[in-house]
Amino acid sequence: MNHILIIAHAPLASALKACALHVFPDCNPHVSAMDVPPNMPPQESVAQARVLLAQQGSDALLLTDVFGATPSNIAKQLTDGIRTRLLTGVNLPMLLRAVTYRHESLDVLVQRALAGGSQGVMQVAVTAPQNQTLKNHDSNDHQSQQ
Repeated sequence: MNHILIIAHAPLASALKACALHVFPDCNPHVSAMDVPPNMPPQESVAQARVLLAQQGSDALLLTDVFGATPSNIAKQLTDGIRTRLLTGVNLPMLLRAVTYRHESLDVLVQRALAGGSQGVMQVAVTAPQNQTLKNHDSNDHQSQQ
């Protein structure tokens, strides 16, 4: 089974893991989080991340928050493209999809996580009842002015 390691600016990684555990309480052994504080030297962060990754001993999906930022650069040093893959721009739908499909091959897991992340971002349309309230209010104002 694949492991998921979230590396993000503090406290985002821990918060995302807590959300995943809220939905999937049994995923704790398969999801790790590493919060990167602003004052930690990158070399220390890389060493800490290597320890977390080595503890799992399986293929891993690394998730980071912002491409090019320190957490992403740390994760990039751990990624070999074979046993580990890296996705940036992590959001909760991406993580939940990854947890759901963590038993799939690493290639499939990457595709599922990407789909979950992008499909989880959408604009929600305003519903008709809310518009009707405005119309009724406008017509009442018009009537009161007569």
